[in-house]
Amino acid sequence: MTHPGPIVELSGVRLARGGRTVLDGIDLSVPRGQVVAVLGPSGSGKSTLLAALTGELEPAAGSVRLFGQPMPTRARELLELRKRIGVMLQGNGLLTDLTAAENVALPLRAHTRLPVELIERLVRLKLHAVGLRAAADAFPRELSGGMARRVALARALALDPPLMIYDEPLTGLDPIASGVVMELVRRLNDTLGLTSIVVTHHVHETLPVADHAIVIANGSIVFSGTPAELQATADPLVRQFLDGEPDGPIPFDAVARNAEAA
Repeated sequence: MTHPGPIVELSGVRLARGGRTVLDGIDLSVPRGQVVAVLGPSGSGKSTLLAALTGELEPAAGSVRLFGQPMPTRARELLELRKRIGVMLQGNGLLTDLTAAENVALPLRAHTRLPVELIERLVRLKLHAVGLRAAADAFPRELSGGMARRVALARALALDPPLMIYDEPLTGLDPIASGVVMELVRRLNDTLGLTSIVVTHHVHETLPVADHAIVIANGSIVFSGTPAELQATADPLVRQFLDGEPDGPIPFDAVARNAEAA
C-alpha cells in the first residue's frame, strides 16, 4: 500500500465555508517521513485546511490527494481512508469516565476484531511509546495536562496510521510539557516511520522538530520552506507573525473569528 510520491498533495485548492472563501490557491506537498509545521495566526484558516486533509470539507476548487489517491467522496471509502490518518484534536477529547487504557483501546475496539488480550497488549505498547505505561488505570482527571495530551497521542496512534495530524497539540500546556510533547512527536515520527502534520500557532516550540514549515495568512500560503529559512525571512507579513507584532500586514482586528475559528 506504499507509494513513492508525497503522502499528502494539495493542488490549486480553494476552501470555502458558508459561501466565503477562507483559503485560496493552496499548493502543498508533504513527503513521506517528514514533520511539517502548518503555522499561522488564529483565524487564518488552519482548521479549515485540516478539515480538507481529513475529508470533512470538500474543496470548492483544486484537488486533494492522500497516499497517491484522490480524496474519496463516498462515505465508506472515506471511513477506510480515515483509519490511516491519526488525528490528535485540540483539548484531547478523552472520555472522562474511561481510564487512560480504555481511552486508547477505543479505536481498536471500534475498528478491529482483535481479541481482548491482543487489544490490551497493544494498548500497553502505545502507552509505553508515550512514556505513560504506569498511568494505564488513571482517569483523565487524575492526569496533568501534558499527560492527558500524551494519552490522546497514544489513542491517535492506536491503529498504526502512517499519517499523523496534530491540531494545536500545545494548547494549554506549560513550556516543559510543550517541549515533551513536541519531542515525542518527532521521536514517534522517526521510530514508527510516520509522516506528521502539526497545525499550530506555537512557532518557537514547533520549529525545532519540524523538517518543513508553511505559514498561512490572509487566505493563502505566504511562506513555504525550512525552519531555518523561516527564521531568516525578511518578509514583513511573516515577520509580524513570528515576532508577535500587533501592527503589520496581517489585520488582526479584521479577522472574522465567528466564521472561522482556526
